[in-house]
Amino acid sequence: MILDHLVTLRDYVRYATSRFTEVGLFFGHGTAGALDEAAALVLHALHLPYDLPGGYFEANLIPEERARVLNLIERRITERKPLAYLTNESPFAGLSFYIDERVLVPRSPIAELIESQFAPWLEAEEVTDILDLCTGSACIAIACAVAFPDAQVDAVDISADALDVARINIDRHEVGNRVHAIQSDVYSALADKQYDLIVSNPPYVNFCEWRDLPPEYHAEPRLGLESGDDGLDCVRRILKDAGRHLKPNGILVVEVGSAAEPLEDNFPDVPFFWLDFERGGDGVFLLTADQVNQFFPKG
Repeated sequence: MILDHLVTLRDYVRYATSRFTEVGLFFGHGTAGALDEAAALVLHALHLPYDLPGGYFEANLIPEERARVLNLIERRITERKPLAYLTNESPFAGLSFYIDERVLVPRSPIAELIESQFAPWLEAEEVTDILDLCTGSACIAIACAVAFPDAQVDAVDISADALDVARINIDRHEVGNRVHAIQSDVYSALADKQYDLIVSNPPYVNFCEWRDLPPEYHAEPRLGLESGDDGLDCVRRILKDAGRHLKPNGILVVEVGSAAEPLEDNFPDVPFFWLDFERGGDGVFLLTADQVNQFFPKG
């Protein structure tokens, strides 16, 4: 039996890494590969922190722990769901969030911008109103609330299911007095409210790309990923009315990922500023309120 040969925490990380590689799992939801995912899975199953000192990897697992780890390893292989859906937990911007199949797994490089308070484009002490469009789990909204402790944050999504998850995380992080979950089709429920920062990780995958994604992505809600023939259906709407909702010195930050090239093809005159990330990631643009109003004038 497997349990007779796997004894230490290190044994189970090694075993999971081998199994994940053998069956060809896909890793694109917060871990870099089979080893990282195996370590995250084993540590979660044992209720251990991700920064566990190395010496603990030689610790022996008791039978109940071994069975729990093996069950989670086999579920990851057979169900082909992202690990966060099996653990109901995902880190983002140094915080931990509850995650299930009603929302995407947090993985946006926007976390890096939040941690730096969007410097140098914003003066942190002057930010009082933030809008997170397509909020999903509210990870971006809540991380913004932590980074800007004097700001009110509207966490907007069209999906009632996603907003139920968002409220779980709002309660978990005790920010209900500053983060407000709002059901809205982009800006439709916001009247003429204006913000210092509009930030969004909207759906931006085109239909053909979505259709060909690995099973792990098809476990996520299609509403949060697929956005028309060129992936820009939602992004166009964000751009069209952003000017009505940005304060004069505000900025718009949107992740468009693989849709960056078609976006520039569709709007060749718009000076999208493409942001760089030390920890990897691309396809995130920034526009100032002046630029938005110049190229997408208020209707």
